[in-house]
Amino acid sequence: MDTPVVLEVCVDSVESAVAAQEGGADRVELCDNLVEGGTTPSAAVIQLTRQRIDIGLNVIIRPRGGDFCYSDIEFDVMKRDVEFSKEWGADGVVIGILNPDGSVDTDRTGILTELARPMRVTFHRAFDMACDPLAALEDLVSLGIDRVLTSGQDLSALEGIDLLKNLVQKAGDWIIVMPGGGVTERNIEKIVRETGAKEVHFSASVSIDSRMAYRNPHSFMGGELRPPEFSYKTTSADRVSAFGRAVR
Repeated sequence: MDTPVVLEVCVDSVESAVAAQEGGADRVELCDNLVEGGTTPSAAVIQLTRQRIDIGLNVIIRPRGGDFCYSDIEFDVMKRDVEFSKEWGADGVVIGILNPDGSVDTDRTGILTELARPMRVTFHRAFDMACDPLAALEDLVSLGIDRVLTSGQDLSALEGIDLLKNLVQKAGDWIIVMPGGGVTERNIEKIVRETGAKEVHFSASVSIDSRMAYRNPHSFMGGELRPPEFSYKTTSADRVSAFGRAVR
């Protein structure tokens, strides 16, 4: 590659952020609750991550899982979280708000963007739920958003590769289009080559078995559809390095 591809790793803990840096990531998107696509992490996680890593730190501002149409109270929470993220040393925030008709909520997105500055602003995969991706892209450009994360409105970036290529071309130098969703060591090079993307988003996670020796099989902490009780996901520095080797 003539210009090194920027690697952004989605992480949900301080440990994972450190592993992403060790593996060669350029930036992390710090989240909580990845099983629902990511929600805003706690104050302690943001602050300790900033203390432990030197690479870029973007914080997702999402008050809950589910859709991207928020109540007035939820929007107030988002505004405060943007301000706190700035105070705690984040380099950027990751936001996404839609109207009920599937268009970008330009009023609220503009307010959050103004609050965020001088931090960088990414519009997350709420974009993939927009009714008209090209109109949504134009809205984000008009708002001065720095970057949009998208799978090309499909199950994965690989399956959405045609729209991603079109979006990258339409975006030009106005906004960064960053493919994400189902990106692996095996397909990252193809995605970059065929779309022309300069930045890519992925998780690079592995399963870690619990240290618990005693395991009660009759009780669990989540709902009926739940992740395993005695293992968890964390970022692998080795996997991050493998992504880098594929495109650098």
